[in-house]
Amino acid sequence: MEDPNRRSSERTVLLKMLKDSAHRIHTVLSISTNSAPSVWFPTRATENMSVNEMFSGIQGFLSADQDVREDIRKVVQGLEQTAREILTVLQSVHQASGFKDIPSKCQRGRELFCTVRSHLGDSCRTISFLQSSNYRFHEHWRFVLQRLAFLAAFVVYLESETLVTREEVTQILGIEVNREKGFHLDIEDYLSGVLTMASELSRLAVNSVTAGDYSRPLRISNFINELDSGFRLLNLKNDPLRKRYDGLKYDVKKIEEVVYDLSIRGLAREPGSGGEE
Repeated sequence: MEDPNRRSSERTVLLKMLKDSAHRIHTVLSISTNSAPSVWFPTRATENMSVNEMFSGIQGFLSADQDVREDIRKVVQGLEQTAREILTVLQSVHQASGFKDIPSKCQRGRELFCTVRSHLGDSCRTISFLQSSNYRFHEHWRFVLQRLAFLAAFVVYLESETLVTREEVTQILGIEVNREKGFHLDIEDYLSGVLTMASELSRLAVNSVTAGDYSRPLRISNFINELDSGFRLLNLKNDPLRKRYDGLKYDVKKIEEVVYDLSIRGLAREPGSGGEE
């Protein structure tokens, strides 16, 4: 004969599962139906549900959650496509003829960032809600935001040879700095984008020599050394970010080797000392 106490205990556990799931997903349903979010609690009617009815209710929440994730993927796919277009434009500066066209390449990149702002603006209402939901969906857009932060940082460096601020990146992307104001750029994603830019600059230093621009590697070296000094002030606990930072020392070493080779050949000139040999 079935133990009534055991059956009651199982029902209590199931009710707790349903309550926890409802707390996590009920707001998603409220957003999708344009109704005000409210907290859901099991009622007397819920307590009289069968096990199948309980799990059918849970499946409804899970299905709504999956629909939201699919909507995010569609937004991210559009952002990734534009990011690839921007990267293609900026990659051309590594070619010998690309150094002469850096201003026009940056201008084209800025124009494509307008597409990014438009794309994010159309989806900002949904995404701002999702990002405030305990990072449950952060993995969906983390990579593309880091890529866009890198591209924004690279454009700003090519234009002014300065480090882009987090605030400037958010202005370029058309998003917020603070979480409270909506869809925003995390500090970790900003720093990851800056570290990716450092790797790109080490490549640019090598290609500058090939193009006959012997002063640029020295300016890049000074910039990267300052960047490295700044990162040394941070006590990074984020493991992926820490690993990315560990790669910065190799970028510093690579650029120093380029500068050394220029120096022993008498080709290196300090920034501001005059033209190139």
